[in-house]
Amino acid sequence: MIEFGNTKVLCAASVTEGVPRWRVGSGLGWVTAEYAMLPSATNTRGDRESVKGRVGGRTHEISRLIGRSLRACIDLSALGENTIMIDCDVIQADGGTRTAAITGAYVALSDAITWLAAADRLADPKPLSCAIAAVSVGVVNGRVRLDLPYEEDSIAEVDMNVVATDTGTLVEVQGTGEGATFARSTLDQMLDLALAGTEKLCTLQAEALALPYPGDLPEPAPRKKKAKS
Repeated sequence: MIEFGNTKVLCAASVTEGVPRWRVGSGLGWVTAEYAMLPSATNTRGDRESVKGRVGGRTHEISRLIGRSLRACIDLSALGENTIMIDCDVIQADGGTRTAAITGAYVALSDAITWLAAADRLADPKPLSCAIAAVSVGVVNGRVRLDLPYEEDSIAEVDMNVVATDTGTLVEVQGTGEGATFARSTLDQMLDLALAGTEKLCTLQAEALALPYPGDLPEPAPRKKKAKS
């Protein structure tokens, strides 16, 4: 579970054999994500989307964002035709749920890679090229602020989500002026602050991943002996 202030998101990874139909025969794996919010995650209870009978546009958009962000850091050919699914369930929401989900999802993905490597199911034992983290940044009362809680996010003049790597390169930037425009210099300030934030988050990710694996690792499957001619 990852916590950004009062925002709490449970991130879990599952490995399944096979890939989506459109990817069968490519030799490439797939990484995707599903995002959901528990009904009681906010102050006012919301209906489960399973009860509504359809996934909402916001949920679908965030799920795709998480998947895109994770695929930016992995060599999919190393997975073979296997899929890693990351489930991100918001237990408590106080702003920045999507950025918390992305940051926690990377740790879950890394654990899944550790499991696959132990099972000797990777063509490359180190398919992750970088770490991925995300953070929100905004302008509130004329000041640039990092990781906005709901109270600040709801009154922000500018709202932005930044996904970046541990080397400081950008994966995705989503920024909006809430009823007003903002200057290029403000954008630069926001990006600088966001990248400082993701750098710190990547350090915390590395510290978490340095801890013992949270479970039992599989034994590698015995290799088949070649028949003598």
